Amino acid sequence: MSIITVEDLVKSYTTYKRGSGFKETLKSFFKREEIEIKAVDHISFQIKKGSICGILGPNGAGKSTTIKMLCGALYPTSGSIDVMGYSPAKDRMKYVQKIGAVFGQKSQLIWDIPPVDSFAMNKAIYGIEDAEYKRRLGEMAELFDIGEVMYKPTRVLSLGERMKCEFVMAMLHGPEIVFLDEPTIGLDVIAKAKIREVVSEMNRNGTTFILTTHDLEDVEQLAQEVIVINHGKKVFDDSLQNLKSTLGNKKIVSLSLAKAFNEEKLRSVLGDVPVIPGSNDHEILLEVDLDKQNIRDFLGSLNGIVDFKDISIKELPMETIITRIYSE
Repeated sequence: MSIITVEDLVKSYTTYKRGSGFKETLKSFFKREEIEIKAVDHISFQIKKGSICGILGPNGAGKSTTIKMLCGALYPTSGSIDVMGYSPAKDRMKYVQKIGAVFGQKSQLIWDIPPVDSFAMNKAIYGIEDAEYKRRLGEMAELFDIGEVMYKPTRVLSLGERMKCEFVMAMLHGPEIVFLDEPTIGLDVIAKAKIREVVSEMNRNGTTFILTTHDLEDVEQLAQEVIVINHGKKVFDDSLQNLKSTLGNKKIVSLSLAKAFNEEKLRSVLGDVPVIPGSNDHEILLEVDLDKQNIRDFLGSLNGIVDFKDISIKELPMETIITRIYSE
């Protein structure tokens, strides 16, 4: 069952072309050439209820504009958005009661007061009953381990502590959908792991999450579905597993060598198999297409060419897959 349905969505802006230099600048005061920019260009997709969907794309691809339209912060130029039966921009007053949002670079907390006071403000805004508020706050404080942290002024909290409180702020009213925009940006590995753990736990309890991030580890550990947007257009919309198989059945073979290898001799044997230099002369990474050659034959062809001490076979890195999708 779909909780979000987007059809033929477009968001365009009008800007003006302006040349460089004094003459061109002066001329632009009297006559400017209009340019239409389509930040989002006729995209359609559906997101299942109870899923975690990652929306990916390079800077300027249109993913943040898409999220803002899904949140109701921007009106679409054309097309339609249906979220739980609401049109986000038109039904904003009712719609915001059903959603939460965490933006890694924009705080909802008030800087000079403790987070617990900001939580109380949200309690009043959303009309949460006292008993329900205490129950939810107690559960979230325990999940994020912020029992003492939430009583300190926001300005003295570390980034990790603040982001945990941002999550509590966004989820106190029990939203059905939560939008996460770069939720782990700048966090250490411990804070990232905690946030991912809580997101997974809440998702198991039925909350739908929409995730935009440049941290592909977030996507690998959390997302079940992935949408890739580039130049305003949707270029991929499927499961994470199918995203990984987009480039075929490829593996990275990592070799730890007993001595430095002869690259020219190696390439003469491997042919078009990509050779990726490692961190030193005694490490080499090879990208093997298992649809063309099985791993046993491939390793057999290396005998006598390289003297390796250790070997590991890994999935193609997400960075490689996403980069190639962007470029294609």
